[in-house]
Order: sequence, then structure tokens, then C-alpha cells
Amino acid sequence: MRRQVRCGSLFIALIPGFLLAEVAPGSPPPEVVDRYLSALHQQQARADELAMEVQIDAEIPRLKKSGRMQALRFISRLGQITYRILRFEGDNTVRKDVIARYLAAEQKAKAELSSEIAITPDNYKFKYKGTSPYLNKTAHVFQVTPKRKRVGLFRGELWIDSETYLPLREWGEMVKSPSVFLKNVYFVRDYYIQDGMAVPRRVLSDISTRLVGKVQMTIWFDHVVVGERAKTQVTALLGGSAEGEGPIYWSR
Repeated sequence: MRRQVRCGSLFIALIPGFLLAEVAPGSPPPEVVDRYLSALHQQQARADELAMEVQIDAEIPRLKKSGRMQALRFISRLGQITYRILRFEGDNTVRKDVIARYLAAEQKAKAELSSEIAITPDNYKFKYKGTSPYLNKTAHVFQVTPKRKRVGLFRGELWIDSETYLPLREWGEMVKSPSVFLKNVYFVRDYYIQDGMAVPRRVLSDISTRLVGKVQMTIWFDHVVVGERAKTQVTALLGGSAEGEGPIYWSR
């Protein structure tokens, strides 16, 4: 799972004009949000263990330092995220001060605020913008604005698949930093549909940090495994319970 794409070459996708260029305005079909919420509920109801390979490419342009981490990511039925770090190449500053801190902030937000950061009308105002092509699909595009300033909420857009009503893309700016290490976080999060589930495919992040300045990060997700196969795979790698103590495991 080696990708040779540099982080910086992908960040044109973070420019709002690029993301909005092909959105066709129109009146919102009244059932879109309701069907989206129903699809999310169905996915949550059949929640199961997930395991996937992860590759993280991170770069600190000001320091001219970069690194690549490959890991196994496990999501328990309850939503707890665990990483098994398989290998790392690059500068140790990137490993410790960028990737490890980012993953820790992600895990903390997911564990403590899961229901409070869901992209639903309870947490966001939805404004319909139109439709846009997304790969070989058509997406309903909504502008989403958080109703309160809370860690994990963002200001930006939600793209909903017109067939399954599951999310295809989320992008925007976090309204509150998830960590004292992070100042501003811009991101694009892409999904693909697998067996009736929205599975993460790629995350692009442009982050302002307090220690090292600007950071650019690209995360790829591959080879998603669901259910008992996922739990067996991760348990074998962790040498015990897949829900063991400690969210991050570094492999030497």
C-alpha cells in the first residue's frame, strides 16, 4: 500500500472554488435529509467491527520534513478507534509532533463526543446547494453550519449519494480546535459505498499547529474488513483483546 503522491499536490481539493465548480443549483428534494438520517441510522444499527489498512503522509513545509506511516486501524462496535502502527519512514518530528498528536486528538473526540458531533439537524443547520457529479455518482450538496461551537464540528459541506443517501464527502473547517497543539484544521473527507456502508477512503488535511507551523497530511484507507474477520485480524496483531487499553500501539 505505497502511494507516491505528495501531500501538497492534493491540496487544490481544499480550495472552495474547486469543490463548488460543478454544483448545479436546484430546489432540495424534501426527502433527502430524512433519507440520509434513515441511512445513517441503518448503518449504526448494523454496526460491527471494522479493520482497515491506513497510510498517512505528512509534511511540514517550513521545516522541509516529511514522514509516512503505515498502520492497521480498528474501529470497535462501540466506535472506539485503535491503531497498530506497522512501520514509519521519515523524520521523527513528523512522527511524534504531527501524526501521533493528530491520531490522539481524533481518538479522544470520537470516544467522548460521538453523538454530539454527528452530522445531523440536532447539531447542524442544513442549506441545500444543488447536485454535483462525484466519480460515477450524483451527490446532493448541502452547506452545513454548526449550531454551536464544539470540538468535532465543522463549517463546510456535506455531499450525499443520490442512490443510497449515505455520505460521499465532507469538507470544511473545524470550528474549534480538538487539541492545544492544533490551531486551525481544514479537511476533505471522502467515502465510498461498500455493502451498504459509507467507508472512509481518503482524508486531506491542512493544519496550522502551534509547534511546527503549517502541516499538510493525506490519509488513505484500504482493504476494509468487517465483522469477525476484522476482530480476528486485529486481535492477532495486538496479541490480545482488540479493545485493549491504550488507543495507539507502536510496532517496533
